[in-house]
Amino acid sequence: MFTSVLVANRGEIACRVIGTLRRLGIRAVAVHTDADAGARHVREADVAVSLGAARAYLDVEAVVAAAVGSGAEAIHPGYGFLSENPDLARACERAGIAFVGPPAGATEAMADKVAGKRIVADRGVPVLPGTLDASLDDDALVAAADDVGFPLLVKPVAGGGGKGMVVVPVADELPAALASARRVAASAFGDDGLLLERLVERPRHVEVQVLADARGAVVHLGERECTLQRRHQKIVEEAPSPVVDDATRDRLGAAACEVARSVGYVGVGTVEFLVPADAPGDFAFIEMNTRLQVEHPVTEMVTGLDLVEAQLRVAAGEPLWFGQQDVRLSGHAIEARVYAESPARGFLPSVGRVEVFDDAGTGAGPGASPLRLDAGIASGDTVTGDYDPMLAKAVAHGVDRDQALARLDGLLARLTVFGVETNTGFLRDLLADSDVRAGKLDTGLVDRFVAPAESPEAAGDGQHADLDSSVVVAALLAGAPEADGDGVVASPWARDGWRLNAAHTPRRLALRDASGTVHDVEVTGGRDAATVGGVGDSVRASLRPAGGPAHRWLLTLDGRTAPVSALRQGRTVWVARDGRATMLTVLDRAARAALRRSERAAAGGGAPGAPAAVGPTEVRAQMPGTVTATHAEGPVVAGAAVVVVEAMKMEHPLTAPAAGTLRLVVHPGDQVRLDQVVAVVEPEGAS
Repeated sequence: MFTSVLVANRGEIACRVIGTLRRLGIRAVAVHTDADAGARHVREADVAVSLGAARAYLDVEAVVAAAVGSGAEAIHPGYGFLSENPDLARACERAGIAFVGPPAGATEAMADKVAGKRIVADRGVPVLPGTLDASLDDDALVAAADDVGFPLLVKPVAGGGGKGMVVVPVADELPAALASARRVAASAFGDDGLLLERLVERPRHVEVQVLADARGAVVHLGERECTLQRRHQKIVEEAPSPVVDDATRDRLGAAACEVARSVGYVGVGTVEFLVPADAPGDFAFIEMNTRLQVEHPVTEMVTGLDLVEAQLRVAAGEPLWFGQQDVRLSGHAIEARVYAESPARGFLPSVGRVEVFDDAGTGAGPGASPLRLDAGIASGDTVTGDYDPMLAKAVAHGVDRDQALARLDGLLARLTVFGVETNTGFLRDLLADSDVRAGKLDTGLVDRFVAPAESPEAAGDGQHADLDSSVVVAALLAGAPEADGDGVVASPWARDGWRLNAAHTPRRLALRDASGTVHDVEVTGGRDAATVGGVGDSVRASLRPAGGPAHRWLLTLDGRTAPVSALRQGRTVWVARDGRATMLTVLDRAARAALRRSERAAAGGGAPGAPAAVGPTEVRAQMPGTVTATHAEGPVVAGAAVVVVEAMKMEHPLTAPAAGTLRLVVHPGDQVRLDQVVAVVEPEGAS
């Protein structure tokens, strides 16, 4: 076994690999960019080497040089970045360093979707009807479409993540779809090659974990259901699949092992299949991921194996220490990915300083059971727009699927993140969906689940069931007399309007939530005994420290007490109950007045009977990030992109709410905050 291994990655997976290295007594070497100099994986490693710029994780020569310079005997690439880059495997070989992954030839064979399908089809593995020639032009693809059959899917030969994929229901729409897909593929991947594939409507995404050694032994470790996806990105994964029986599992596993043998695979890999929802036995090969998968913890929980340790042992030349007959699946495991994003803002990414990361004492890594939380952040860390927005993976194991679901929901309810918005509340809602609980899954389920929340009718309120209590907590933190000091104000002369033998004077404040809704409330009394009005009927409330971390409180509403997490920083208040975090902004008088002017302008008038008041409308940043492009100042039409903000490697256009004259407040290269005014549009006809 190795004595020193460099982890060529960051975030959650780097911490995950370092955890196994530490357990095995192997020296862990981390690499980092300037932006990650203080990151969690750097703090947890035995030694860390700087790579420099933000994109240096993709620099093969820099990574190998760091390994050589630090005395590492092997490089573990994690997933993403260089994990499926054959150049890294070859560079390791030249430097005399072991690569913890498959041979370069296996990676190259499976990177080409067309070549990969051709290879496995020749070995008897079922594939979907489609084209198997990456060089076909548009005319040839149109000619081949009838044999493939409609509806069909146009897919780029290179890349992944759903980019460039176009569903074509009928032949008349194919030429335009091909042109569009080629443009996207060329821009995103530098390769405009396309293939056609029969579309499976309402499919399930099932993948099989395989493990192979250098002597040709291959085993599979059961399947994972990865059907719950949003925009082709997995959200929730589980093992085993609720629709795969023992006979189908044996057939899937045999096919997956044959795929691995067809390319001389060595190490841990995943073979992905498309499964018709109404006929699980009619599965077809999609592709092979030649690396460790994000969702590998669910397989670890049902098999009892440490897949990172397995990777290391195979890379060190050891033979497999068990056979297929030794693999036993125990119980059920489900994983949910926690992202830094705002469901209330259409899942836009969220960046900033993590003020609180409270994992409720949940362990990490393969030794944690039945609850596990693998995270790449801690309180005080910064989430930037440079990298993937995944913060952590919440995993639960149970004797059956129902118990695993219940345990995962409980874990998400106890997880608290302040400073950046997350999708934990959305995940709890998704897990509670009747079709999800019944295991009636297909790859379009999440989009159908999200659609009502993103409809114009629902966009106006942006509220969930716990928002009223969150407003009460925020009002007590920001509006009670104690809010003016660092601690409880014992003096009777506190700024609450106190007068001898007279009632407390209410303190009024306006709180704006993430959806833009403003809550006007008033607080009478102190935190330990107050009346909060303006949220429906007035309520009697108190907020007392719960002991332990400063963000933990006990909230009493009309005689009922429950734990709550809350934190105030300046004019921002974070409140979390049952895994649902709410960020509220305390508006000062100037901000409230500006908001009222904007509302009057949008409504097209002022006081009853007065002439219409047409005034400027502000365009605000919907996420923190970097301005990459701006519209020219001057005339602008409604809906035009006036400012483009980049965050998490995605560009987000901010549009003009109405036609008029544009005045910019920011310029390309500027860093903007959430809700910062970036432009002003003076409507047509304004004075």
